[in-house]
Formats: sequence, C-alpha cells, structure tokens
Amino acid sequence: MRARGTLGTQVRPTEPGARPIVWSIAGSDSGGGAGLQADLKALHAFGVHGCTAVAAITAQNSVAVTRVAPVSPDLLEAQLAALAQDMPPHAIKTGLLGSAENVRVVCHWVDRLREAAQAQGIEVLLVVDPVLGATTGAVFADDALLQAYVTELLPRATLITPNRAEARRLLAALSSVAIPLAVEAVEAVRALKAADETGTSGADGAPDGDIQHLATALLGHMAAGASVVITGGDTALAHGTAADWLVSPHATGCLSLPRVATRHHHGTGCTFASTAAAALASGYCVADAVVLAKMATTHALRHAYAAGQGAGPVSVQADFAQHADNLPALSLAPYVGSKEGASASLPFTGHPNNPQPFNSRDNRDNFCTLTPSAAPIGGPTQIGFPALQRPDIGVYAVVDSVAWVRRVLAAGIRTVQLRIKDPSEPTLAAQIQEAIAVAQETPGAQLFINDHWQLALQHGAYGVHLGQEDLDCVDLAALQRAGVRLGLSTHSYWEVARAWALRPSYIACGPIFATQSKDMPWIPQGLGNLRYWAHVLPLPVVGIAGIGVRNMAEVA
Repeated sequence: MRARGTLGTQVRPTEPGARPIVWSIAGSDSGGGAGLQADLKALHAFGVHGCTAVAAITAQNSVAVTRVAPVSPDLLEAQLAALAQDMPPHAIKTGLLGSAENVRVVCHWVDRLREAAQAQGIEVLLVVDPVLGATTGAVFADDALLQAYVTELLPRATLITPNRAEARRLLAALSSVAIPLAVEAVEAVRALKAADETGTSGADGAPDGDIQHLATALLGHMAAGASVVITGGDTALAHGTAADWLVSPHATGCLSLPRVATRHHHGTGCTFASTAAAALASGYCVADAVVLAKMATTHALRHAYAAGQGAGPVSVQADFAQHADNLPALSLAPYVGSKEGASASLPFTGHPNNPQPFNSRDNRDNFCTLTPSAAPIGGPTQIGFPALQRPDIGVYAVVDSVAWVRRVLAAGIRTVQLRIKDPSEPTLAAQIQEAIAVAQETPGAQLFINDHWQLALQHGAYGVHLGQEDLDCVDLAALQRAGVRLGLSTHSYWEVARAWALRPSYIACGPIFATQSKDMPWIPQGLGNLRYWAHVLPLPVVGIAGIGVRNMAEVA
C-alpha cells in the first residue's frame, strides 16, 4: 500500500486489471544480485509488469566480474521489436548496455516509441542508470560507449541516476567532446575544476558543492524538463548519512536517510533506478518517484542477505512504503523556488530517524524532536516543533473571520484555523489579534493562523499553518524559538518528505476532495491517500480541502 500520485504524468492508460509496463534494457548478472535480475525484483515489488531486453551478459559472482560481453545490436533490436509489437512500455529503464552500437539501438527505439505515443498524447519516460563499472572494480564502459551515453542517450533521458563516480565519468566524457553547454553548466564545470585544484572537492562525502555542480553540469546537456539525481550511497558521508542530490522540475535539494549498516549492498543502483521507472510508469512525478525509489532501496538494504563470500544482494520488499523510517528528509536548495528578497528557510541537513539528545531549550520534553545528520549542504542543525496539546484533533474547522472563530469555539470545536488569504484586508491584524485572544480564553483551544506568521508571532499565537510555498520565506527559527506549533500542507511524497524533515506539529494531506477554494494542479488525493498517511506518519495527520458537512462522516 502506498499513496497514489497526485500530479499525474501523461503516461499510457492502463486497462482495468492490467499493470503498467516497464522495460528494463540492461545486463544479465549471473550471480542474481544486480542487473536485469535486480530490476525485475524491484519492478515486481512496485506492482508493475517488467519486461527485459538483454543488452549484455556478465560472468560474475559476489566477489568478481570475470567477463562482460555485449549482445549483438541485431539481437537487441529483435528483442525490442518483439516487445514493442505486443507490450509497449509506459517507461524504460536502461542499465549496462555493453556497446555504443547498443546505445544507438536503444535511442532508435526510444524515438520510435515516443513518436507513436505522441500521436496519442502520451509520454514514454526514460530512466538512465549509467552502469559504467562494478563495485568489485570491473569497468563496463570504454570511451566510445561513454561518448554514446553523453551525446545520444542522456539528451533523451527523463531522469538519470548516477552515483558520484559515474557522474564524474559522464562529465569528463562531456568535456572531451565539442558539445555546447548552457551557461549554468559551464559555470558548474568551472566550479568543479576549481574545487579539484584546491582539494576542496572529493568523494569522501564532505559537504562541498561538488554534487550540486555535477548535477547542474549534467543537466545542462539534457532536454528541457529533464531531471538528475546523484545518489550518495557510494560515498562514506559524515555522521552515517546516505544523501542524494535531486534536480527536478518540482523539487531540487538533498534527500537524506541514515545509512543502513550492512555489507550487503549488491544491486542498490539497479533497485533505485528501476523503482523510479516503475513509479513514473504509474503516474508519479519525478520528485515523487525519486522519494519512492529511495524508500524502496533503503528498505531493500535493511533486508539484504549474504549469498557468496562477497557483498550479498539487497532484497526488495513490497511493503517498503509503509514504514516511516524509510521516508527521507528533503531539504530544498535555498535558491530553488525562493521568492525575491525572501529569507532562507532554517537549514536542514539530515534525517529525523537518527536520534540524539534535543537540547535547544528547557521545555524540550514537549517537542517532537528532530536531530539531523550531515548531508551535502550546510552543517548539522536541530529542528523540532511542539507537539499538539490535543493530538486527537477531531473536527478541524477552517474559517475566514474572527466571528467564525468565536462561533466554532462556542460550538465545542477545539482546533481552528483562521484563514484570511487577502494580505491587504484592512482588518487582518485586528482579526488575528482578537482571534488569538478568544482562543487563549477558551480551555483546550488550538488556534492556527494561516500564512501570516509575522502577525501570529507578534500576537503570541498557539500555532501557524503554512503551505509549501510559504516555507521559502518564513523564519522557521523564529517560530521554533517562540514555541509556536507548526502545521504544514502537503500534496505528494516529496512535499511530505520536505515537511517530515522539519518535524512539524502536524502534517496536512490534501486536497482530499475537489475544491474551488484554491487553484491547484493536484489531483484530489481521496480517502485512500489520507488513510495511508495517517497510518504511516507518527504524528497527527489532517485531511484538508473539499471537506464539508456532506462528506465529513466519510473522512472521520
């Protein structure tokens, strides 16, 4: 069980009783831990149908790769033609391709499939896992294959998922060919070279800007709207954190979780990319797909096992999305989505599931603690907002005037939100001040002020409710110092991951039903998503939007 996608990508419709189809075009691992074998396990665990096209065959076990042989381009062509005739893909995931000729075969079919899909108004999404070598030291890509990757495959990708070492090899290949880069990419390459020359960048996981520069440089050679996630599982980050850097149309920043303590990690990259492809095929946006991929891979590492004398395989489980300790913390890049002149959000650089003492104030026992670890941006910061005095919220009334605050409190409702959206409303400050006073006089009342956090702070509000866009300009540190309760709106996995990083007092999930009160791109989440988040998250979850007298009983 997991929450369904709420943005909806234009993928091929799935007939009732059928499953989305994902092609894996990759190498066969005779040891069963990575490659096509790992891909199929991940695709099955997500609930999609996986098809395979063998691009290369490896002779390997848990300690060594002894031989790699690409299949002939004709044979790869035949496999893809057979699949296309009867089982066209919603998404394609590539892994080890074996030769530059095979890359060109794949590109030909991506173009052909997309041309046919475009006539139907749908997309064929491509996830590229640039498998350039094995953790045992074997090299899978020569110069010709690398150049084919960067000049032909990457420009067609929806998402690429290299680790740091692979990202650097791809960038080196880009630098060796005469390809014009965007201004941002040129600047990123210069920054990387400068860091290398000064010794401030490296693969030891130090919180440098190298991972950001790598992502920017690679993205500069990809199509508009494409995405990059550079995974951090191959580096030994400080404080035991596994951090990935995501650049996507919806979110850019660091996804982090405590590193799973295991020596068995064979197939993690394949699992990550295949899960992302499965999520895209199922209609999730890229940012949500990457969050789900990290959850699935983390859970697979928790269930990894020994098979042979070397690193054993990870084991993907279908229940990966049902555990809060798999949910990564998302810390957005300070400059992404920021409003002009806005103050930066309180920096976050880790994940809450790594407990340490919370000692920033005397009344710490009343706080939902959050103790992050290190990640590729900033330094360690401790965040947490007070728990609700009445966590069993019941009916949460959202009203637009102080008069209505009085009415619902008098009727016995104890959790109320004052939502006056117009900042030019002449009575705004007076209404907020009066509503706070009324709530303070009402035993057990929990009043949240929507959006206007400065006025809420000024008048001593119990709580503040913010949307995702508000996080770009709010002073979270000031709210925390004042002991204000914080509620955050979310609409999707990546927004929940961002909210989860801050350990708010509650998380709101919406829109539950269609609403005309606010223009938004989100598909209604429905009661299924609300039940899911209420089950997974270990803090109060509120259903918002489209809820009224007619359907209140359904939500309860």
